Amino acid sequence: MIDAGGVVRDVAFGNDDLASEVSAGDAWLGKPWPQCVTVESRSKIEALLEDARSGSANPRWRQVNHPGPTGQTIPVLYSAALAGEDGRVVAFGRDLRAISSLQQKLVDAQQSLEREYTRLRHAETRYRLLFQTASEAVLMVDLSTFKIVEANPACESLLGGGRGITGRPFSQAFHASSSETLQVLAASARNTGRPEEASVLLEDGSTALTLSCLPFRQDGAMLLLVRIVGAAGTAYHPPDPGRALLLRLVENAQDAVAVTDPAGTILVVNRAFVELAQIPTADQAIGQPLDRWLGRPGVDMNVLLANLRQHGALRQFSTTVRGDYGVSADVEISAVSMEDRHGIVHGFTIRNVLQRAAPDPRGLRELPRSVSELTELVGRVSLKELVRESTDVIERLCIEAALELTSDNRASAAEMLGLSRQSLYVKLRRYGLDDLTTEEPA
Repeated sequence: MIDAGGVVRDVAFGNDDLASEVSAGDAWLGKPWPQCVTVESRSKIEALLEDARSGSANPRWRQVNHPGPTGQTIPVLYSAALAGEDGRVVAFGRDLRAISSLQQKLVDAQQSLEREYTRLRHAETRYRLLFQTASEAVLMVDLSTFKIVEANPACESLLGGGRGITGRPFSQAFHASSSETLQVLAASARNTGRPEEASVLLEDGSTALTLSCLPFRQDGAMLLLVRIVGAAGTAYHPPDPGRALLLRLVENAQDAVAVTDPAGTILVVNRAFVELAQIPTADQAIGQPLDRWLGRPGVDMNVLLANLRQHGALRQFSTTVRGDYGVSADVEISAVSMEDRHGIVHGFTIRNVLQRAAPDPRGLRELPRSVSELTELVGRVSLKELVRESTDVIERLCIEAALELTSDNRASAAEMLGLSRQSLYVKLRRYGLDDLTTEEPA
């Protein structure tokens, strides 16, 4: 009961449990009704009192919250009506705790479903990504219809030549002689529910494979997960058409190609190398040092390997290749260092430049000015002095070329020129080329 001033004058509860929960009773008496509810519900109390005093024929029900003893809120649904001419109002409240509890459980259940749905969606995404990108062939078969229901791209490449095989009978993906084996496999997996294996042939009958099968149930249907492995039990990876084409192009390339280990021992060569080295077969080159066919034994290979260890790649290294029958050819070598599953290997591309047209002299590097000066000295100085000056020019050009070929490696340049390191350093200082030298001769 609320008087005309909005103050609570009397309180009655349908049960003691509700009275203890809202800490009401005497605590509410003498207090304005809006102070007995939570802050956000006070405007609703004012609206209830206004509706009651206006004499509305259909008073509205409004939910308000009372503060509980432990900090929680107690929801109550109220309706108010005018109780007398003196402005007193009687308010009737209905306990909503049971409904609120059901609503909270519904919200919790919905959130749990959302979390579970998100988890399943992420799991399916991971499965799809793994299934589609796996390099080995995997497919699923419906044992009730014995048809393929799903296959990854690797399996479609192996069994369908890149075409889709979903919906095809499982037995038609293999050789006709394997049909009975597949039927027995399916029956055994259906009856025992245990993993099974079977040896089959591809549709063209050229390749023997082993099918590793695992039966499982999904939505009441019996499915068979089939993983295609090699005859020896290792994973069978269908060849990549692009990679196979690249290997054929390297094998038939006009430039010689050789792959060596870190020490320069040949691991594999192509046909052009066999012709350039004048050997009968590629097998005779395997296990031999590449240095055996290079023009400057002990020098060129050391320069090549040093550059590969330092820079990882080398372009247009000029040298010669000597065939087993004594024929030499001017070549340019480009090389790269790469990492294989067995370790570091070096790849060499050797291009024969004998047939290359002679370059335009106007495109050559400009000779030192001293050459033109030498020609102007004819008739002015003796031949002996001209020869000495010419020798100095040629010697300087050779030293510069050696330094360029060895990427400014003084030790390798001295070895290439047939000089001691001390002699090379003397000549470098003589021609003013020692500005980049950082080490002293041994």
